[in-house]
Amino acid sequence: MPDVRRSAGPPGIAEAPARGLRGVYWGWWLVGVAFVAQFVTVGAQNYVIGSFTKPMTEDLGWTRSEFTLARTGGQVVMAFVGFFIGAYVDRRGGRRPMLVGIVILTASLFLLSYTNALWQWWVLNGILLTVGAALVGGLVVNVTLAKWFVEKRGQVASTASMGVSLAGVLITPLSVILIDEFGWRAAWRWIAVGSFALIFPLAFLMRRAPEDHGLHPDGKTAAQVAAGGGRLAAADFATSLTPSQAVRTAAFSFIVVGFGLGTLSVTVILLQTVPYLADAGYSARFASLMITVTSIPALVTKPFWGWLAGRFDAKSAVAGFFVSAVALVLIVVAARAQSDWGVAGGYFLLGVGWGGLIPVQEVVWASYFGRRHLGAIRSAGIPISTLIPAGAPYFTSIYFDRVGNYDGAFVVVAALVLAGGVLLLLARKPEARRHLAIRG
Repeated sequence: MPDVRRSAGPPGIAEAPARGLRGVYWGWWLVGVAFVAQFVTVGAQNYVIGSFTKPMTEDLGWTRSEFTLARTGGQVVMAFVGFFIGAYVDRRGGRRPMLVGIVILTASLFLLSYTNALWQWWVLNGILLTVGAALVGGLVVNVTLAKWFVEKRGQVASTASMGVSLAGVLITPLSVILIDEFGWRAAWRWIAVGSFALIFPLAFLMRRAPEDHGLHPDGKTAAQVAAGGGRLAAADFATSLTPSQAVRTAAFSFIVVGFGLGTLSVTVILLQTVPYLADAGYSARFASLMITVTSIPALVTKPFWGWLAGRFDAKSAVAGFFVSAVALVLIVVAARAQSDWGVAGGYFLLGVGWGGLIPVQEVVWASYFGRRHLGAIRSAGIPISTLIPAGAPYFTSIYFDRVGNYDGAFVVVAALVLAGGVLLLLARKPEARRHLAIRG
């Protein structure tokens, strides 16, 4: 049994381990929770959707723009819900949001199997599933990790975000197999059951901050802190900006809009790859394989991006955005030329660019504004950063409905991703934070 002590933290956290299970610093268990949480939520929202596009639209008689409108609406819902989540996690921790969220998430996934009307799809996938995922996923777990780690922030962010890429490796091909074998309705039920089984028990491991339990960031012992080993974490806390201070900086605006534009390629490609390649003459299994081809380099390059982010902050994101933009253009050119290897190369290169998106973003937010009010600061930017890519899948679908292909839309997305990189180059760290050399 783990050692426990009475918490001095916020209400609702009465007891917690003083060190952790089997003597392991509790923050490392939270890294595992974050890995699984992002695997499930991103997989359920984004990586499975492309596999269901053709079977559901053909079976139910919907257009693709009608189908993708659910995810556009979902981004709007995410912007609203996310505005409140971060501040709650700052005060009370992420356990309760995750427990409520996984119930909502899995219920909506299960009910999707009974969808017959378009409004049901919009409500279940666009609203309920999004609310559930928001309470379980990235914002909740990554804000928590930023409180538990300072010096190892880059390493931790890259490790936890591997769950996102693993979803592409496993969930997309698995969903195609489930649809082929059992039909799209049964596939939704299987995904619901699996999601609940993975997340519900892990939610009980969530803890707000190490200081609530007599611990120190990065797992440092009291002796190490007394010897000066915790000076960086202390300085990070002391120089943390308040939400009102943060939102008045130019860096806040550049970061919010820059990363919002950078995620355009993710929202578009995850939703449109399967129908896009199917229209180009490729099989659904080949198309789902391309998501895997993208996800593998995104998975394995994350430690490199985390290391890079710890040394170059926002500037490291620019390289990833440039790679993603070039990859999008390559995919369009190769698909038009019916070059299998060219298509695969484009998706592989896209994965390299995607590998840095999450770890770099997590390091940038924490290093620019500090960990003390990070949840509230992140929430302040959520409406803008979420709404920027919200309409991209819908508008690309409208483009398809009118033009008959996605080529021009993909090129425009590539240009916008590059614009996001330029904005991040302009983001300067707030004056109070410039002396902190936080390394990944």
